[in-house]
Amino acid sequence: MPARPVPLRIVVVGARGQLGAAVAHECGPVHETVALSRQELDVSDERAVTEAMARVKPDVIVNGAAYTDVDGSEDHPVDALNGNAFAARALARAALTHGAALVHYSTDFVFDGTGTRPYTEEDRPNPRSVYAASKLLGEWFALDAPRAYVLRVESLFGRAPGAGPAKGSVAGILNTLLAGGSPKVFEDRTVSPTYVIDAARATRHLVESSAPSGVYHCVNSGHVTWLGFAQELARQLGRPELIARLVPVRMADVTLRAARPRYCALSNDKLRSAGFEMPAWQDAVARFLRDAV
Repeated sequence: MPARPVPLRIVVVGARGQLGAAVAHECGPVHETVALSRQELDVSDERAVTEAMARVKPDVIVNGAAYTDVDGSEDHPVDALNGNAFAARALARAALTHGAALVHYSTDFVFDGTGTRPYTEEDRPNPRSVYAASKLLGEWFALDAPRAYVLRVESLFGRAPGAGPAKGSVAGILNTLLAGGSPKVFEDRTVSPTYVIDAARATRHLVESSAPSGVYHCVNSGHVTWLGFAQELARQLGRPELIARLVPVRMADVTLRAARPRYCALSNDKLRSAGFEMPAWQDAVARFLRDAV
């Protein structure tokens, strides 16, 4: 029987968000977990971060907060930088002060999407939007912490047990199909989706282990186009007839304020070598549907 991990004092900021809530739920039964919502702590306010961490004195800081408006970032770059970069800097400084580990979440958008094989952590980022640049800068700041885990996630789906309705593109596709609609899905954008429950479990594994600091790709195993993902949703629902209602679109045919990477499959081999196996995305879909439907 594996040894019970030493209890840690973990503070999760952005704890009402999709990923933050999942991490707080995963860590809560084992560790002293302090969950702070955006209303309780504005991570872009460095003074507020300093004061909050002085009160909590954490062993681990998990940053589940972010500015996630990809298109809005083009018109509000200061907001994107404050939420995604300078907030990470403030948390890294607090981690240094308290000797805490820092977990910070980043994104596949740091890559330009012109690749033809799954990106590894050794591949050079090339952000193509304000949002992507702000997230890459946040990675650099986060890595200033003495023990830092930067986890790149993408196409998040799912929710923590007991949390509000599921959010994101996957939930939108599912809800539209079940309501009798015809969702538009990219047939030429390739991703490695991330089920938030699995990302939360990976987070807990890393902070409990002696895994080396650094950047890790934290996505479910495998990759798929958005059209393929939506087709799998319909099949696993036991409603293959819904596939006919999907409307394939190409990225070139859609006008978006900010550029999106076309091919962004990520390799999670590094996370596997650190002792955590991310399940296949199809397995994650099955578990998501058991909770969502």
